[in-house]
Amino acid sequence: MIFSIEEINKDPALLPNISLGYRILNSCASPTNTLRAALTLASGLEEISSTSPCPPAISALIAEVKPVAMYLVYCISFRILWQHWSNVLAGSGSGIIQSDNDYGRNGILSFTEEVQKFGVCIPFVGKVLRTYPMDKILNVVEMIKQSTVKVILAFTPEGDFYPLMKEIVKQNITGIQWIASEAWITALRPSTPEIYQAFGGTLGFVVQKMAIPNLRPFLTSIDPYKDPSAAFVRDFWEVMLGCRPVLPGEHRVNEATIKMCTGNETLINSQDMFFNVTELRDTYNVYKAVYAIAHALHQLIFCQSVTDQLQMVNFINQFGDNVFFDKNGDPPAYYDLVNWQLINSQVYHVTLGHFSSAANGAYELSIQEEEIVWRTGKTVPASLCSNICPVGTRKAQIKGKPTCCFDCIPCADGTIANSTGKTNVHQKPEYWSNERKDECIPKTFEFLTYHEPMGIAVTVVSLLGASLSLATVMVFIRYRETPVIKASNSELSCFLLFSLLLCFLCPLTFIGRPTIWTCMLRHTAFAVTFALCISCVLGKTIVVVTAFRATFPGNKVATKFGPAQQRIIVFSCTVIQIVICVLWLKLNPPFPDMVFRYSNKKIVLECNPGSEAAFYAVLGYIGLLAVICLVLAFLARKLPDNFNEAKFITFSMLIFCAVWITFIPAYISSPGKFTVAVETFAILSSAFGLLICIFAPKCYIILIKPKKNTRRHIMGKM
Repeated sequence: MIFSIEEINKDPALLPNISLGYRILNSCASPTNTLRAALTLASGLEEISSTSPCPPAISALIAEVKPVAMYLVYCISFRILWQHWSNVLAGSGSGIIQSDNDYGRNGILSFTEEVQKFGVCIPFVGKVLRTYPMDKILNVVEMIKQSTVKVILAFTPEGDFYPLMKEIVKQNITGIQWIASEAWITALRPSTPEIYQAFGGTLGFVVQKMAIPNLRPFLTSIDPYKDPSAAFVRDFWEVMLGCRPVLPGEHRVNEATIKMCTGNETLINSQDMFFNVTELRDTYNVYKAVYAIAHALHQLIFCQSVTDQLQMVNFINQFGDNVFFDKNGDPPAYYDLVNWQLINSQVYHVTLGHFSSAANGAYELSIQEEEIVWRTGKTVPASLCSNICPVGTRKAQIKGKPTCCFDCIPCADGTIANSTGKTNVHQKPEYWSNERKDECIPKTFEFLTYHEPMGIAVTVVSLLGASLSLATVMVFIRYRETPVIKASNSELSCFLLFSLLLCFLCPLTFIGRPTIWTCMLRHTAFAVTFALCISCVLGKTIVVVTAFRATFPGNKVATKFGPAQQRIIVFSCTVIQIVICVLWLKLNPPFPDMVFRYSNKKIVLECNPGSEAAFYAVLGYIGLLAVICLVLAFLARKLPDNFNEAKFITFSMLIFCAVWITFIPAYISSPGKFTVAVETFAILSSAFGLLICIFAPKCYIILIKPKKNTRRHIMGKM
């Protein structure tokens, strides 16, 4: 800084008739000290050793900007480096070591926000500080050892990081690719073969380096004897030459404790690294900062602040660099990508690429990847907190861990993960998963078919019942003039046999894949045919009761209940059921439905009744007719007649009611196609009950005992 100011003061064109001065305070690489120094300079409270009674006010301040500069360039450069390091960080994780101060916190916060946009996970964040006790350092070491990550970003100054580096080397923790911040990537103290054992191949960005040839003569010409009041010179001389200068007017002290200089010492031929001005980084930034202030002062107009002038500064210095500030007051970014390499038993910071920004906001990055020495060999290391989940498994987040730390658990039945690293699984209702859980297989459809044993049994029994009904009709037609047929009301008997024929054929509509038409047909056909059937039975029951009541003197009921009235009863009772079915089909008809709840691997195809109320309404109506028949037949069961049809009707109605009472709970609890089987069983059982109880005795007399088929036997004793 002093060199730059003196160089500017000697320039007659830059600031003519104006001399720059300086005040310097040491930050000691501490953010706290930096803030204290800045506030001290801004407030003017520091002690001033000056011959001027009224020193000029401070116009500009040059200070460390590490909390801002490096995390900014890391975030910007990360976007460009993505194509180079995507297989290092994408979908995986990178550990972080940070200084437990504003430098570390601010840097890591911005870096984390940026890289998480690319899916990068931060499994752990270790904190270090130069004043930390050893137990905290050991905790961070243990954190690194327990983690599986192979890439760690250390965003910390060298002074804070060095104790951890020594412990990592001591515990022989290797195989980690370290990414360094500019605060330690080129530091001399850790750049040793010993530290290289664990940190070899470290990559990091560092500010641009530049050679300032004129600086070496300035440094080597420093001499406390020339200017005894010059700042820092006395301390500098003691460090460089190892002796204390004896200035005019001072007395020598005991040389047993402090070596005194002879006065003949010189720095001109010194080979100390301090005088190597060919690779200056932070020094060059200070040089540019001083010149930027000088150019701002050059443009300064009275009543305008230096800050405004600084933002308008735009010049090319003697080294060809364009110095300017953007609208946010930030200078152009220019950083070197540095790689730790061991050459001839010495650690070198080899520059492998550059990152720079232009005045138009564009960025440029060049990397010589073939020359990078990776810590884990020639290939880019993978960094995973957890291994990528294979197909058939999914990620399960570990509580309290970052998103890249997870367990791989098998997909649940019915779900698949057909690619690696899946968080969510696929699930389709019509499909099931194979055993490996990586492929969908169609679920099987289940419904009652004609080919399975249950379907065959229903078909055979249904056709048997229909055949018996037709055979009974043929018998009734053949023997229609016999007393048994005449006594049983042949017209109602034929109606009843026709309705039973339809009842036996009705279960056939329950077999096969459900469709819209079969669903509507099976429920309505069942409802109407059974209503017709029970209406006929009701008519026969009323005929029996009125016929025997006609034997009482003066009773003319039988004469008023002839064939016409019987037809009206059958028709009216059946029409009521038809009306209910029409309303059912009109408002909320049955429809084919896929049911998934019975089995995970099967889809049950069944007919949804549409309206449960309508379904139970038709059942209730049939039940009402059956109860009326049962009551009337029970009352007429002891009427005098060798062939009292009332007791057979009673038995048939008892069977009918028992079947349908047990049907309801069985229907509700049966799964899948067994629901259809229960309904067809109830239909066939009740139909056989009516056919056997009402018509079997008549056929027995007609075919087996024809001698009893006489009027005398049928009337019996009165």
